[in-house]
Parts: sequence; structure tokens; C-alpha cells
Amino acid sequence: MKKIVIILACTLLTSSVIYAQAGPKIGWIESAELLQSMPEKAKADSELAHYQKDFQGQIELMMKDYQTKVQQYQAGEKTMTDAMKEVKGKEIQDLQSRIEGIQQSAQEKIQQKKQDVYAPILDKADKAIKAVAKEHNYDYIIDKSGGALLYGKDTDNILPLAKAKLGIK
Repeated sequence: MKKIVIILACTLLTSSVIYAQAGPKIGWIESAELLQSMPEKAKADSELAHYQKDFQGQIELMMKDYQTKVQQYQAGEKTMTDAMKEVKGKEIQDLQSRIEGIQQSAQEKIQQKKQDVYAPILDKADKAIKAVAKEHNYDYIIDKSGGALLYGKDTDNILPLAKAKLGIK
């Protein structure tokens, strides 16, 4: 009976060790930090800022024109006929509508440009992460930047490996 208990205990111990070793290998990375360290991101940020500045300049000119027309309307309102007030009021409203339309269009175009500019950078980072995971036999890589990780050993952080893969120090 004693031998059976010892054999059973050894079997349980051995199977639990084998099971523990066969568990998934999980690594984690802060992808935001990886992206921030990529030189391509700084260039993309600059390009996007320049693109935004072009729209901003156009909108600022229109806003100045709008403010001038409003001031002229307010200054001459007492001397204007009702028909003239209606025409000038309509002109100001039309300009305001155009400004709002251009602002909305600019936001959409900037968002599209952002996606276009960052897509190759995100793709490059994704490929590096996947290559590191395959080379080091990771079963899972969790993005700590997204808040999905509650605990991670520093030894499983693949950020240095991904940076090395991209040639970043």
C-alpha cells in the first residue's frame, strides 16, 4: 500500500512538472514605446504636422475674412436697409457654413493621411514583433500598452529584441 501511494505521488509530481513545462510561452511588449523609438515615426509625425499646418493656414484666412465681414456688418448695420442686412447676413452665414465644411473635410483628410503615413510603420513593427516571437518560440505576445496585461516578468519583455531586429538602439 505504501508503495502504491509513493508511486502515485511520483506520477502526480512528474505529470505536473511536465504540464508546467508544456505551458504556453508568453511575452509582452509596450508597442507604443517601440513605435516611439522608430525613426520613421518622427518623420511621419513631421509630415503629418506639415499637412495639418496647410489646412490650418487656409482655415485661419477664412476665419479672418469671416471676422472682418461680421465687424463690417455690425459697424454698418444701423445704416443698412433691410434688404442689404439680409444679403450681408446671408453672405456671413454662407461663409460660416463653408468654414465648417472645410474644417470637417480637413479633419477627414488629416485622419486619412495619418492612416496612410503610419500604416507602413505599424506594419514594420508588427513584422518585427512576429519575427521575434517566432525566433524565440513565444506562443503569445501581449501588448502592455493596451492595458491587457496585469503581470509580466521583465525577462519576457521583447522590446529590446524587437528594437534590435529593427536596428534601433
